[in-house]
Amino acid sequence: MADQETFPCRICGEHKRKNDLVPAELIRASIVDVITKEHPAWSPEGYICHGDLNRFRIDYVRNVLEKEKNEYSSLKETIIHGVKEEDHLPENINVEFERDLTFGEHLADKIADFAGSWTFIAVFAGILFLWVALNTFILLSRPFDPYPYILLNLVLSALAAIQAPVIIMSQNRQEMRDRLHAERDYQVNIHTELEIHRLQKKIDHLLTGQGQRLLEIQNIQVELMEELARKTL
Repeated sequence: MADQETFPCRICGEHKRKNDLVPAELIRASIVDVITKEHPAWSPEGYICHGDLNRFRIDYVRNVLEKEKNEYSSLKETIIHGVKEEDHLPENINVEFERDLTFGEHLADKIADFAGSWTFIAVFAGILFLWVALNTFILLSRPFDPYPYILLNLVLSALAAIQAPVIIMSQNRQEMRDRLHAERDYQVNIHTELEIHRLQKKIDHLLTGQGQRLLEIQNIQVELMEELARKTL
């Protein structure tokens, strides 16, 4: 009457038939870890009943699901932190650049902007026309700059001599601004690349761990189905 022989369960201590017990040495290592947390004296000898084993299996699955939930929450926090973590980058490089300019540099930029506009061309053409008209048609008796308008040539030469370095100074600052923009873009690209690399590694780690845990859960399901099949025979 081997079927009527009973053995004690190492968890609940109840004596049960061998068909209602599972040898301790056949339990998966992942389930053993859950058992030893509650019963540190557990050893791979003896038997455990199906009720206690299924309880530990459920605890294992619950722990796996909780761990995945925490990992996905951690991944979400990492993404949010990566989006917000740009304190080392200037918020607006143009505002910071303009803040550091002196009065003379601001004035040079204003003059360069005006000199490169249609307004300047219209005003300049108007002044030339008025100058020529005054000295040719209006002030016929005593023109202050008669033809060939030597004084006008002197004024134009002085204007060109002053205007050229002002425009060059403005262009130099524009080149500096462009370099700052290029450095900003480089910093943003490096920052983005590092964030993507970190997220990729974290996602790979999550997927690898998830695959292993899903495989373990699938094996537990197979074991349960086999136990049910044996009971129905």
